[in-house]
Amino acid sequence: MLVVHHLNDSRSQRILWLLEELGLPYEVKTYLRDAATRLAPPELKAVHPLGKSPVITEDGATINESGAIIDYVLRRHAAGRLAPPMGTPQYEAHQQWLHYAEGSAMLPLMLLMYVSRLGEAGAPLQPRIEDELANHLGYLNRSLEGRDYLMGADLTAADIQMSFVGEVAGAFGRFEAYPNIAAWVRRFQARPAYRAALEKGGPYSLGPRS
Repeated sequence: MLVVHHLNDSRSQRILWLLEELGLPYEVKTYLRDAATRLAPPELKAVHPLGKSPVITEDGATINESGAIIDYVLRRHAAGRLAPPMGTPQYEAHQQWLHYAEGSAMLPLMLLMYVSRLGEAGAPLQPRIEDELANHLGYLNRSLEGRDYLMGADLTAADIQMSFVGEVAGAFGRFEAYPNIAAWVRRFQARPAYRAALEKGGPYSLGPRS
């Protein structure tokens, strides 16, 4: 049985969504953030030395990092669903999105989150962060022009991996400037599998506002 070691209110929510879209059986083991520090509990270090989530375990294997987990699930369990056929140009584009989400797109959003806590001390960094946000969110917004999802008319794992980027951008009030991202987030958050994953994962501050 595939086990998702799920930290509340975290990136691991998208792994639950992936498994719900595929209709796969899985078990959720939930870990709760420290109420004061918002950090993961030390129990997660017993699963993986980094003590981070998401992590999955199956048949003695332990896989961490969202992109690697999604790739593992697609290869082992998806039977060709939620990804273009291997060897096609579309497959390569899909792989790019899987790596881009955490490799580049999340960095300026994370910097914005941390630097905003510094008040005036963080002011010198704000222009560079805003430039990078405009670069990456603009790229995502243009990529969604005329499309329901990143690869076209149908949802793929690329959307699931990139979903956290869109949701965090919304939490920072960036939807008005990037309407294609806003529409995409509303679209995927309305999916039955996304809603089912919310039921499994518990409170998620980046979920639908209504």
